[in-house]
Amino acid sequence: METKGAEKLGYKFRDKITGFTGIATGFVQYISGCNQLLIAPECGADGALRDSNWFDEQRMVQVYQERVALDNSHTPGFDTMAPKR
Repeated sequence: METKGAEKLGYKFRDKITGFTGIATGFVQYISGCNQLLIAPECGADGALRDSNWFDEQRMVQVYQERVALDNSHTPGFDTMAPKR
């Protein structure tokens, strides 16, 4: 199954309604057809991390053409089991 919105990951987007801006770091496709992008904003002026938020894909406007890419060739995935309580 092809994921239509996954090719948007790594690009900068702005929400048409709120103006929230950041890099698309996640994509989810629901059975209802309401696809969403997880948008990670830049750090605040004090260097503090700000929360990422999910937005409907149709509300997003791509604002920057250069893609953020990470080289995961040396660490292609998590190699230990998740902690159990």
